[in-house]
Amino acid sequence: MALTRRQKEIYEFVRSFLDREGYAPSLEEIAAHFGLSSVATVHKHIQNLVEKGLLRKSWNRSRSLELVERSTEPIRIPLLGRVAAGQPIEAISVEDSIAVPADLVANRSCFALQVQGESMVEDHILDGDVVVLESRRPARNGETVVALIQGDEATLKRYHLDGGKVRLVAANPAVRPMEFPAEDVEVQGVVIGLVRRF
Repeated sequence: MALTRRQKEIYEFVRSFLDREGYAPSLEEIAAHFGLSSVATVHKHIQNLVEKGLLRKSWNRSRSLELVERSTEPIRIPLLGRVAAGQPIEAISVEDSIAVPADLVANRSCFALQVQGESMVEDHILDGDVVVLESRRPARNGETVVALIQGDEATLKRYHLDGGKVRLVAANPAVRPMEFPAEDVEVQGVVIGLVRRF
């Protein structure tokens, strides 16, 4: 799971503060430690750490930050078939499962798909890889998603919503972007990880 440099620093500060004091630092104490003038900036970093499953916070109490115990045991998530990294293919559901690191999934609802094709090679997603996806809608512009087109064809591409149109962009200059009316595209999941077998 990718953390920014500042998120790592804040996580380590919270961890060491809890070890030393026995209670969590306030947002103001975190801001003061890092020389930040805005508590809102700290709040945003904390929220990102909560979403990534590293911290837990009770929003109705002060000093309520807790570390989330991270399991080193892999967990199994559904492997639901294949997705095209190229021209869209018919979405076919095949129920299986795959083991992934627990901290990759954290507390999110996730599933996996095997990649078929070469359109995402510049993002280091290769034919035969397995992508791990968070079941999340809508996607943010630039995220890599599995998109269902007109209800029956699925593809793996970078997502760009512009007005009433969705552009699905490959990470391969040989593959042209595809554009569809927004109502014809349904995001099935957002890529958060990759499993590659050698």
